[in-house]
Amino acid sequence: MSLPVLVLTGALGAGKTTLINRLLTGAHGRRIAAIVNDFGSINIDAELIAGQTEEILGLRNGCICCSLQGDLLRSLKTLLDRTPLPELIVVEASGVSDPAGIIEALYDPVLFGHVTVEAVVCVVDAQAITDDGTVTHDPLWQAQVAGADLLVLSKATGLSEAERTRLHALMAAQGKSRLYDPDRDAEELELLLLAPETVQSGAAARLAGLPRAPVTADRFATLEWTRDGALSMPRFQRAIQTLAPGLLRAKGFIDSVDHPGTPLLFQLVGRRATVERADPATAPGCRLVLIGRAGLFDPDAARALLEGC
Repeated sequence: MSLPVLVLTGALGAGKTTLINRLLTGAHGRRIAAIVNDFGSINIDAELIAGQTEEILGLRNGCICCSLQGDLLRSLKTLLDRTPLPELIVVEASGVSDPAGIIEALYDPVLFGHVTVEAVVCVVDAQAITDDGTVTHDPLWQAQVAGADLLVLSKATGLSEAERTRLHALMAAQGKSRLYDPDRDAEELELLLLAPETVQSGAAARLAGLPRAPVTADRFATLEWTRDGALSMPRFQRAIQTLAPGLLRAKGFIDSVDHPGTPLLFQLVGRRATVERADPATAPGCRLVLIGRAGLFDPDAARALLEGC
């Protein structure tokens, strides 16, 4: 039996975790397992998904398109040895992953005949492109889009019809005709992604021709910050405002002295930051991951700011 694998890719903060949670909680009746890769040792995405499925494996401290390929293979083998078998495995790549490297791993001879790449899906952040069109010039963004069988538009609510039309034209210019727009398409996304005949993967045939993005460890600067106690929310907000210009993505859980006993989920994507109630079962304390471009984001300065909170 060959187990189908759905590869989910997209830029930092595009909305991959939101989509995978939607798949896991859908009323489709399929047993879905998830493999989640966070770029760092604190796997925030795995915590955000853990409540939706008992079958979740987190990969940390690297990127599954390169340094963690061996871990990906071992994780897949772990799932293949389980009883009962999942009916679908979703691999959520980190926002710094090139899908070509992931596809190479999935076609490893060790897995031949055991797994099949059902589709490669790329989540495209409509708001990020509208705010700053230069994000589409990034070789990594281009590689993620080029490697996909289906593009899923996220954060498109509120766009004008002209902005939406320009986005569709931009994706068509990238050679992509399969674009799911939740505000235009009536078909349920879960049914689309879980129906093999509707999204046929050409990954193996395209592999040799896919553009390869320069994914290197020194391209991004990261900070992983933890604290056992609570912080001051006003001080934290001021710290984030100071750091925001150099950040690409920030996420994690915080305890605040202003909201005792209420764990909070913090997320920042580009210019947008949100704080909301987290699952009450979230472990106490603060755990944050901050990612910025090397040369623009100073992890040591960021650590000092956070410690002052």
